[in-house]
Amino acid sequence: MERHAEAGAEQLGLGIKGVKSACAAIEREIAAGTTPGGVLGVMHEGKQWFYSAGYANPKPKQGQPVPASKDTLYDCASLTKVVVTLPLILRLIDEGILTLSTKVSGILPSFGTAGKEELTVGQLLTHTSGLQADMNLHSHGWDREQMWDAVLSAPLAAKQNTEVIYSDLGYLTLGRIIERSLELPLDQAFKRWVSDPLGMRHATLTPSPEEASSYAATEYENTIQDHLCGIVHDEKARALGGVCGHAGLFTTAGDLLQYARMWLEQGAIPATASPEAVGGESRILSRAAAVTATRTHTGRIDGTNRGLGWVLKGDKMDASGDMMGSGCYGHTGFTGTSLWIDPELDLAVVLLTNRVYGGRSSSVAQLRAQVHNALTGAVAW
Repeated sequence: MERHAEAGAEQLGLGIKGVKSACAAIEREIAAGTTPGGVLGVMHEGKQWFYSAGYANPKPKQGQPVPASKDTLYDCASLTKVVVTLPLILRLIDEGILTLSTKVSGILPSFGTAGKEELTVGQLLTHTSGLQADMNLHSHGWDREQMWDAVLSAPLAAKQNTEVIYSDLGYLTLGRIIERSLELPLDQAFKRWVSDPLGMRHATLTPSPEEASSYAATEYENTIQDHLCGIVHDEKARALGGVCGHAGLFTTAGDLLQYARMWLEQGAIPATASPEAVGGESRILSRAAAVTATRTHTGRIDGTNRGLGWVLKGDKMDASGDMMGSGCYGHTGFTGTSLWIDPELDLAVVLLTNRVYGGRSSSVAQLRAQVHNALTGAVAW
């Protein structure tokens, strides 16, 4: 680990001690059984470096344990909200098809019930709609249409703009808005307008379980008598077929750093992507959209600081650690994933773990803080 960390520090222009500390923190959590493995991806001033440790799948049914590597595809869970759904909604705003004040019921009429008639796209993005956080869709024997009816007709849990309720239902609904507005399935829209232009070669909402060795295993599932591997962990997404606005993305640390670079360049397609840009475009988002998404939209709600999709510094879900700057932003995923970006330091950090492999009680919250602190400190060595 030490030699690799030293080479990484030199490559990134970071302090050796901080890079070593970040790697050591990951190894401690693996030894403690918090996660079987992990991959760290760091980008500083456009230069990338990766560190992996432990196993993506410690006990596959066939074959030997599969080590974690920079090419391992992780179930990113709620990173889907900011990597898939957010840029597509912002693109629709850039193109004048939507605004933040567009009423959801104007696009999805069945949503406009139970006090939700006036709810807006912006409120769904910022989790200020008052929608409940979650809903059991998978255990009723419902077909796809019945599940969507349940999501869109769900009552409010709070008055709009009075609190932040982190809601999967809101992002499920945003995914539906994208499909209706673009007349494309969400996975195809993501591939066309985000992943292909950015050169995110591995990113997918339709993983192949036949290629199980490429994926990090998550939780044990009784119905298949095995750990989920190349099958989405989130029960709602699984029941709906995996192509959803709130969860379902599988990708690698390298792909997520490509995505982070686009944000650091305020919506521009990075030169490092070398994509076949759709229609010769040089941007995923306008600069205005990128700036708007990363400023606070919940300043009047105590204890919160959320952008459009992104978690900002000081929010109750802030996982940036103690030393990233006030302009940093990021997001986490339930399976043990995270992406954090500090524009002032020109730093992006991807941490991918499968912390649910042994069940849902393990936490990587302290690991995220330790890794982010070590790497932030390494910038000014």
